[in-house]
Amino acid sequence: MIDISHKKSSLRTAVAQGSIIAAAAVIERVKNGTVPKGDVRATARAAGIQAAKRTSDWITFCHPMPLDYVDLSFELGETEIRIEATVRAVWKTGVEMEAMTAVQAAALNMYDMLKPLDENLTIGASRLVEKRGGKSDFADRFHSAPRAAVLVISDSTHAGTRQDKAGRAVSEFLVKQGVDVATYDILPDEAAQIAGRLRELADDHSMDFIFTAGGTGFGARDVTPEAISQVIDRTAPGITEQMRSYGFDRTPFAMLSRQLSGLRGRTLIVSLPGSTAGAAESVRALFPGLLHAIPMMHDLGHSSGIKHNDKQENQGEK
Repeated sequence: MIDISHKKSSLRTAVAQGSIIAAAAVIERVKNGTVPKGDVRATARAAGIQAAKRTSDWITFCHPMPLDYVDLSFELGETEIRIEATVRAVWKTGVEMEAMTAVQAAALNMYDMLKPLDENLTIGASRLVEKRGGKSDFADRFHSAPRAAVLVISDSTHAGTRQDKAGRAVSEFLVKQGVDVATYDILPDEAAQIAGRLRELADDHSMDFIFTAGGTGFGARDVTPEAISQVIDRTAPGITEQMRSYGFDRTPFAMLSRQLSGLRGRTLIVSLPGSTAGAAESVRALFPGLLHAIPMMHDLGHSSGIKHNDKQENQGEK
């Protein structure tokens, strides 16, 4: 099975369709309820629902899923019964195979009930007609890559006695999300120095995002949240809540992080833990939704994906 432990749950929907092709007289008997084996549509519906719930028993690499909704509908044509299955779940992976399995099970049950009436009975092609949910539904598009700075906050790393892994992991992840990591710095645990660099990156370099890694714990030298609180205009509690919740699902120590996120002008500042795993998990928890902050910061509401704060790009447009 594919490892999906890093994924976040979201509403997933899939719709699949298939068909049974039969003689017109057979379709008429289905319509009138005169098939010897009973109510074809009711039986097929029940079979499809049951099969969707047991998809992982039959499809080798499918994960067991807590399905929230399964239903099937049937449309009778002159020589065809069209089958449609809809499946929904709030989970980490899609429900396409559950919808396809529901259609196939319904078709097979119809076939079994109708085969004594039509020796030319045929199961038609089935296909996935709709799929929603997952990160692709929430991906913003940009004319140019969003720009980010990654600041590693650590006395020992700044002194050269400890190698940075957290900042590198965050940077690598951001690049994979289409973000330009324009700045990578290592700073000591000094609130004034941290605050000054944050102001510079936001005000003079117009960064879209600044990610700090480190200094969020309970130690006497952990002052990153205090430094951030000096420079932000508004807090962004939902971002911090998401990181902490995602982390807590993986380790109880996540509750001990004093992470803080907020806005300075059109720059979003996000603090991450200093451990490699904590930093990587926290930033992973935010994507792709975090990119939607860019149009919002530029007063475009929920308009999707145009980057406006690249000075060179704006000058070129003029």
